[in-house]
Amino acid sequence: MTNVATIFGGSGFLGRYITQRLAARGFRIRVAVRRPNEAGFVRVYGPPGQIEPYLANVRYDNSVREAIQGSDTVINCVGILNQVGKQKFNNIHVNAAERIARFATESGVLNLVHISSLGSGPESESVYSRTKALGEEAILRDYPDCTIFRPSVVFGNEDEFFNKFASMARLSPVLPLPGANARFQPVYVDDVAKAVEQAVFSKDIRGIYELGGNEILTLRELIDLMLEVIRRKRLVIPLPPEICSPLGWALDMVQIFSGGLVKNNLLTRDQIIQLGSDNVVSGDYPTLQDLKIAPTSLESVLEDYLYSYRPAGQFTAIHESSGGLGKNQDV
Repeated sequence: MTNVATIFGGSGFLGRYITQRLAARGFRIRVAVRRPNEAGFVRVYGPPGQIEPYLANVRYDNSVREAIQGSDTVINCVGILNQVGKQKFNNIHVNAAERIARFATESGVLNLVHISSLGSGPESESVYSRTKALGEEAILRDYPDCTIFRPSVVFGNEDEFFNKFASMARLSPVLPLPGANARFQPVYVDDVAKAVEQAVFSKDIRGIYELGGNEILTLRELIDLMLEVIRRKRLVIPLPPEICSPLGWALDMVQIFSGGLVKNNLLTRDQIIQLGSDNVVSGDYPTLQDLKIAPTSLESVLEDYLYSYRPAGQFTAIHESSGGLGKNQDV
C-alpha cells in the first residue's frame, strides 16, 4: 500500500525539498497550496500522477480537513515573514497550526511534522517568534506525538536571506545592517528536509528539535562572507535600533496605506527585532547531530547559487583567470 502525504506549503522554499525526498521514498503527495496553478513544477519531482498540487487554504476548516483526508503523513511548512492582508502571523502561525493538528488527530494521521523557528518563545518581543511559539503549543495540545523542528536561518538556492542581501549589494554601494553583532547558525535547506524525512520514517524522532549548521557567525560576518562570494566590495554600516526602528515603521506604513499593493519586502519592524537577537541552538533540545546528519557548510553551497550576483556572473572564473584584464565590472 502506497503511503500518502499532505505537505502544506509543499511548493515553498523548504517544502519543495521535503516533497522531493518523500517522492523518492515512494509517497503519493498532495502539495497543499493556495495557488496550485503556480505549483505545477512540483509534478516533475516524481513520475506522472505521484505528486499533485492541491487547492487548500490553511485559514479554513473545510479546506484543511479535505486536504488531510486519507493521508498517513502531514507536514506543515506554512509560514510568513511579513503580514499582508489576511495573512497575519496569528492566523498562519497559530490558528492554522492548531487547525492542521486538530484535523490530523481527527483523521488518524500517523505522522505530523511541523516546521517552527529557532528562537521562538511566548515572551519574545518579535510577533513572528511569539506566534511561532504559540503555534507549537497549539499543535502539542491537539497532537502531542508530533515532531517539531526549529531551524535557524535556512540557506539554499531559493532562500530569502542571502539572496536578499546579495540583491541589495548588487544595486547599492552601501549596505545598512541592523543587528550586526547578533549571532546566527545557518542550516542548509536539504539538511532540514533530511530531518523531516527521518521523522516520517522513525517513531523515535518525536518532540522538539533545534536545527543549526556547523558554524556560528555574527550577521556582519555572514554579510562579509556573502560579499566575498559575490566578489563585491561594499560599505557595510551597522545601524543602531534607534535608527532602524523608524525606518522599519516607515516601510510598514507604506505597505499599510497602499492596502498591500506596495509590500514591505525590504525590512519590517518585526524583522529588525529578529535581526537583533541571537539565533543559535540552545543546547536544551536534540539537534542534527542527534539525527546523525552532518551539517552542510556555508562555503560548500553559497558559491553554487550566489554566482549570479557577481559582476561577471557565470563568467567569473574566466574573468579571474585572465587576471581581470579589461574594464572593472564591479559596479
